[in-house]
Amino acid sequence: MTIIADTVGDIGTHDAQQVVEKLPIMQHLPPGVSTAEQGQEKAGAQLFGGFFLAMGAALFLVYGVMVLLFQSFFKPFIILSALPTAIVGAVVALWVMDLSISMSSLIGFLMLMGLASKNSILLVEYAIEREREGMSARTALMEACRERARPIVMTSLAMMAGMAPTALTLGRGSEFRQPMAVAVIGGLITSTLISLVLVPVVYEIIDSIEAWLLPRMGRLTTPKEDPSVLSVEPTARPLAAE
Repeated sequence: MTIIADTVGDIGTHDAQQVVEKLPIMQHLPPGVSTAEQGQEKAGAQLFGGFFLAMGAALFLVYGVMVLLFQSFFKPFIILSALPTAIVGAVVALWVMDLSISMSSLIGFLMLMGLASKNSILLVEYAIEREREGMSARTALMEACRERARPIVMTSLAMMAGMAPTALTLGRGSEFRQPMAVAVIGGLITSTLISLVLVPVVYEIIDSIEAWLLPRMGRLTTPKEDPSVLSVEPTARPLAAE
């Protein structure tokens, strides 16, 4: 026997499924009877599985590109530290707008991977360039925040302004894309405000860890030579012309 049902009103499929699972009959199914994932429920499970795979691939690619750019295995963690702030802002924005996690909002989460990383890259790259010129880490970070704050805020405001009509459902067919726009705007707000404070702190922590760890790793990988076996041969003096 197959039972087909549809939702009523604005309730989502995920919320409706939770209500069904809490029914007494579903809590005490007879022996040999079980639920089967079909239709939208099965598609939703596949969607979330593919989303987590795409998120993992995005993080791996961002880390790999940052390793090649900064020539360090530690500096990319500074970039990745800003991503959780963007995800938290997106979830809070969806909760405030009373929107559920859907395919559209998941696409917004993936967009935030690049948008939030962009802000951190601007800060870290500028700070590394100043350090290579001889500045201390803290002075380089302070100058990076002062010089890069304006482009970070301008690009974030431009992106939020572009997403505002979709978030407010002003255009035709924007109801499906509304969760994506809300997630992007919420994530940009938190990542922009917090990255100017969080990224410099994480930079100093990672920089101190790198300075402490690299010499010790060098001792493990560099072969040590016994100085007693080293000898310096006297250089031959040229003969004076007669």
